[in-house]
Amino acid sequence: MRTLASQLGAVLRERPGPPRIYADANVPAGLVAFMRESLGWDVFFVVEDDSLRRAPDIEHYRRARTMARTLLTLDRDYFDDRQFPPAESGGVIVVSAPDERQLARLLRRLDRAIWRSAPSSAERLMPLAGQKLDAHAAWVPPEPTS
Repeated sequence: MRTLASQLGAVLRERPGPPRIYADANVPAGLVAFMRESLGWDVFFVVEDDSLRRAPDIEHYRRARTMARTLLTLDRDYFDDRQFPPAESGGVIVVSAPDERQLARLLRRLDRAIWRSAPSSAERLMPLAGQKLDAHAAWVPPEPTS
């Protein structure tokens, strides 16, 4: 059975725009504003949706994939591959830094390394599908392979 989310996912794969992020409840609101305003990302923030605000992590994990979004979180529990199998993921980025300013700098590096450098618009939709990334304040993007 096709759902509205799956149908929208097919449309997005044909015409992806800015990075599509699913920010869970532990992402600071100021960081969400930074992603939207400074980076131009399309951010779904669960705190703005009363029905998802207190949903369990597994619901956010599944919902992010269904919505064709990369899950962004500060919650390291998502690294548990038994509970959150990578193959069922639209991509997970767990960020960590001492403060919001350094988190914003980290997100800017992630933007350049993951989304802006993707060779095609289709690869920018969910570039980390099936993967988990531990992005901390000292994270450096890998060198491109030729």
